[in-house]
Amino acid sequence: MTVIDIHGHVSSPAELYAYRSILIAGRGAHGRSGIQLPKDKVLAAAQRHVSLLDAAGTDMQFISPRPFQLMHSEEPAEIVHWWARATNDAVAAQVQAFPERFRGVAALPQAAGTTPESWIEELERCVDELGFVGVLINPDPAEGQEQRLPRIGHEWWYPLFEKMVELNVPGLVHSGGCKSWRESYSEHMITESSRSVISLAESNTFRDFPDLKLIMSHGGGSVPYQIGRWRAARYLENTEVEAFDNKAGKGSDVESFDDSLSRLYFDSLVHYQPSLELLIRLVGADRVLFGTEVPGSGSPINPETGRSYDDLRPLIESISWLEEDEKEKIFSANAQGLYKRL
Repeated sequence: MTVIDIHGHVSSPAELYAYRSILIAGRGAHGRSGIQLPKDKVLAAAQRHVSLLDAAGTDMQFISPRPFQLMHSEEPAEIVHWWARATNDAVAAQVQAFPERFRGVAALPQAAGTTPESWIEELERCVDELGFVGVLINPDPAEGQEQRLPRIGHEWWYPLFEKMVELNVPGLVHSGGCKSWRESYSEHMITESSRSVISLAESNTFRDFPDLKLIMSHGGGSVPYQIGRWRAARYLENTEVEAFDNKAGKGSDVESFDDSLSRLYFDSLVHYQPSLELLIRLVGADRVLFGTEVPGSGSPINPETGRSYDDLRPLIESISWLEEDEKEKIFSANAQGLYKRL
């Protein structure tokens, strides 16, 4: 059985991140300058990455720039654009080194204060020139700072969604860095995944873009665990409940929260089998795509199993109630159906 991991990130030489430091330190004063990564170092980093995929039994991985490095909240906006281009080029270099093992997923230059219209040129370059198969979407370009940005279900995002449908590329919804004093990057990542699911479920996005394909990272955050809350909230919003003042009923023709949820896709990146089982039972095997982020935050060894937390293939294979065709959907068929440019 072919195994496709739709959630991975680039492994790149240190020279790439040195360039990032220069951009932040100079704030664009020295111009874009650009960077040419040494081919031997690109190959060495990619080979290490491939060895991890071999150990996990993964045939192909879709890779994007590392989200916490995307510096969307940095200023001025041009350095964010320059960095997005450089990191996408690094992804393309890794794909070129091992074209049978990797496919590219584009990061967008989502500088805080810019609009989706300004991100589209880089998406077109990545798809049309570099052959990328998908796009990474940060639902919070302000990176946890107090800025009033529209949530991802808002019409403000529509120019991006329109272009994604035109190019026929799915989007992996995944937060970037975090500058909030209230939460760490990992906490912010789960918060934003949860907020994005709720925002999209409450919006008209999929009525306006029925062919839009969005994958919620890290299993949809807290949503599967809190599904009862969101079912109740949908009921409360659309029925008259005497305990709440001025809560007028809206009729029974509004779709359920579960129906809204069924328009989304989810990756398997939750690191824990009972959580995986809950996710698959809730949304169905046809809506879950294998994703591990290898190598990433889940790479430390789990002392209970002796394997890394992100070694998710054995967890899925050991779910006794999953049929073989359902496992095949999760491991490859869903990705092959969703990523038309694969």
